[in-house]
Amino acid sequence: MFITALFSLIILIVCVALMSISIILKKGGTFPSMHISNNTALKSRGIHCAATQDRMTAEKKNIYERIEIK
Repeated sequence: MFITALFSLIILIVCVALMSISIILKKGGTFPSMHISNNTALKSRGIHCAATQDRMTAEKKNIYERIEIK
């Protein structure tokens, strides 16, 4: 069981090292952004993050709903 755990750990370390080679070797290398607002494919489909969609929905309300005091 120890051999299997050690072998799995070695494979994991090698995989992480191989995935980070381009980031380590490239000058100013960074991981790609995973935020929705930085994804061009989602932008072209009109998909935004939840905060942006809430703001857009709030802007579409009429003036009476905006100034109504509850």
